[in-house]
Amino acid sequence: MIQLSNMQSSEGGTILLIIILTHAVISRACHRAEYQIGNECCPMCPAGTRVNKHCTEFRSTSCLPCDEGTYMDNPTGMTQCFSCRICAPGSGMKVKTVCSSNSNALCEPQEGYFCVEPPKERNCEVAQKHSDCNPGQYIQQPGSPSADTVCSPCAEGTFSNGTLSRCQPHTQCEQMDKATVKAGTLHSDAECGETKSSSVVIVAVIITIVLLAVIITVVAVIFKKIQKKNVRPNSEENQTELMQDHTKPVDHGGA
Repeated sequence: MIQLSNMQSSEGGTILLIIILTHAVISRACHRAEYQIGNECCPMCPAGTRVNKHCTEFRSTSCLPCDEGTYMDNPTGMTQCFSCRICAPGSGMKVKTVCSSNSNALCEPQEGYFCVEPPKERNCEVAQKHSDCNPGQYIQQPGSPSADTVCSPCAEGTFSNGTLSRCQPHTQCEQMDKATVKAGTLHSDAECGETKSSSVVIVAVIITIVLLAVIITVVAVIFKKIQKKNVRPNSEENQTELMQDHTKPVDHGGA
């Protein structure tokens, strides 16, 4: 009984080994440009197409072009093409290369965005908006499609509102003969005003101008009054002379 059982076990193992070897031989029999369906090695469909009907021992593989919005970038034995990649504008992406029947679309960051991770196969998968520098910082390195903006703090005595490529020195009010009304900070310039001495000079100039205007006005009024007084007597004398001329006797040259 033991010997019979061992024989049956041996025969079963032999049959299983034969099946495995047969399957391996059949699998190895298909060429690189073929795919296996059952016991048949069918020719693959070229890139840009998909399998419509598998081959049989009487006919070859039937292929169809990929539908719009799908692609197949390698020879295949698949019955469906892959869906094209979508570069969603809402995610900061735009189309770099449009999808075709034999290649997938490639995406890249929009203006003002950068690719978070190094592009895979020339395609950017995730984009992020460039960072804004804060007041008190300057833009050391502008953002690019592959890197974020690099910001650095301003040094003491300089300022930036966050949009400058380098910090600007504070205005030195004293050098302009002005007083510092508000000291400069890292994010704002100093504010200057007139000094006290300048204010006194300005007030003195204004008073002088007003006084001159008053004097000129008074002189003009007095001059007009004098002119009027001179005009009246002359007018009376002229009238008197006219009256005297009318009362003189007329000389007829006789008697």
